Amino acid sequence: MNFTRWSARLPGTQRRGAARPDRAAPTSAATVPAAAAASAPGGPPGVAAGAVPAARAEHPGSDAVADGPSAGPDRTPSVDALSVHDILGKVPALVAVVYGPEHRIAYVNGAYATVFGPRPPGATAREALPELDALGLLPLMDQVLRSGRPRTVKARRVPGGAGADQSRDGYYTFTCTPIEVAASGPAPDPEVACVAPHKGVLVFGADVTDQVESTERLRASEARQRAAAVTLQRSLLPQELEQPDDLRVAATYQPGGTDAAVGGDWYDVITLGAGRTALVIGDVMGRGVRAAAVMGQLRTAVRAYARLDLPPHEVLQLLDGLAAEIDASQIATCVYAVHDPNEGRLVYASAGHLPILVRDAEGTVLRAAEPTGPPLGTGGWLHTSGSVPLGPGSSAVLYTDGLVERRDKDIDHGVEALERAFAGATGAPDIVCDRLLRALGISTDHDDDVAVLVLQHPARTGHDAELFHNAALELHGGTEAAPRARAFASGVLASWRFSPELHDLGVLAASELVANSLQHGTPPMRLRLRRTDRRLIIEVTDGDDHLPRRRRAELADEAGRGISIVATIASAWGSRRTPGGGKAVWCEFALPRE
Repeated sequence: MNFTRWSARLPGTQRRGAARPDRAAPTSAATVPAAAAASAPGGPPGVAAGAVPAARAEHPGSDAVADGPSAGPDRTPSVDALSVHDILGKVPALVAVVYGPEHRIAYVNGAYATVFGPRPPGATAREALPELDALGLLPLMDQVLRSGRPRTVKARRVPGGAGADQSRDGYYTFTCTPIEVAASGPAPDPEVACVAPHKGVLVFGADVTDQVESTERLRASEARQRAAAVTLQRSLLPQELEQPDDLRVAATYQPGGTDAAVGGDWYDVITLGAGRTALVIGDVMGRGVRAAAVMGQLRTAVRAYARLDLPPHEVLQLLDGLAAEIDASQIATCVYAVHDPNEGRLVYASAGHLPILVRDAEGTVLRAAEPTGPPLGTGGWLHTSGSVPLGPGSSAVLYTDGLVERRDKDIDHGVEALERAFAGATGAPDIVCDRLLRALGISTDHDDDVAVLVLQHPARTGHDAELFHNAALELHGGTEAAPRARAFASGVLASWRFSPELHDLGVLAASELVANSLQHGTPPMRLRLRRTDRRLIIEVTDGDDHLPRRRRAELADEAGRGISIVATIASAWGSRRTPGGGKAVWCEFALPRE
């Protein structure tokens, strides 16, 4: 049989020799040998077993190419005379050529045989190419054969071999390209008959093992970095929220999905004393460990500034300067709010953050005013404070932009959706947090960090209400002010059924605070006593804004011991300036647990 007339060509190419009268090869279809396989023993290098020599030369390696244009100084070298073995046999990628609806083997190159072993020509792919079936390529080859369009599958794993390296799995990207397989002469074997033209498929497998392993190493490194950032982030957040006497508080933090780096969201609850509570939520604009580290520094600074018991806008003013010093390239948004049960309001300052939502006792959701200042770290701006009502029966939610921001919608739509969800979210604060996350579609694969802080000021009735009392006395000065204050405190504490010891300590503390205010303060003056289920609070306010400090009194001094006495007998004490001018000095006594 004449094997020299078998040849291959991909669609769209042209045979240079076809146009010449001494060539009678078909020009409308690419042709490949119908019987070619792995390298034959003793054959020339690069020629597979059962391989077919070049179309116009007996041997691919011969010095002359029969009937081909000779390469000379006046002629451009041509590859028309090269056979399948000359081209595909030397390609390091895996190559297999099949034809017909059963995908009979026409050719496999040496690289394919190295990975999967020799394959007999003429056998069907399902019988002789089980590896393609295991890789899921046979249905893909059927599609290519029917549609005439190439298909590609990426990074398919080949167990136990990557090229010549059998110690590890290999990964290959396979492309199946439609071709036409034709025999221009007698078939080499009736079992492998290929009557022209036959549709076939060229399977080309590129080794991407190194790329896949590099990608996996990169993903593992990113996963470790993300885990470190998440661990750092969670360690910097409060491990357990402080629970104020008058509020019920819960918070949740959810990092972004596995493909998103952790951000700088944070929250905090800080008890300020005298029944007042600071609530904080913020978001550092950035990702990864750097954002988490900046967040940790800002959170620590907030707690330190909160101990100064400053108005919210002054706290943010201090944070603004600190944020610029920590990292000038990072900015952050933040809300700092203070709740005072005596006033029934939430006083807040916002540095470019999203508005607080408040639901009143009737279920109506109110949105706090727009931010009262720019984000932290911008510098040179003055922040102001605002307030919203938060009386008994009310709730509020503070949140970061990950809860309401979506790439395909304006953020106002997200805030409106949160308002609707918050209006119907009832139950304990932790339950409300979960319901808000579900209502806003926050799942484990969400692409941004989310922090939510929910607080409730419950309306107490029955026995619970008996544990919370308030009493106040206006002091007008004069010599009778101190005796009136002592008598008032004694009567109130007796009516609240405190023990004799706590009663006497409370009367002494009230007397000392009133005496200090009468000596150093200015009218108007007020004595306020408040009890909760956990503490007794005594507070005196006056019109002078000079804050007292504890000092050591000399033996000959007749004054200067009042604050020292209060600090000694009370669980805690402190002072702050009041918004309208003046100051408040307070102390607390922890109640024994029953």
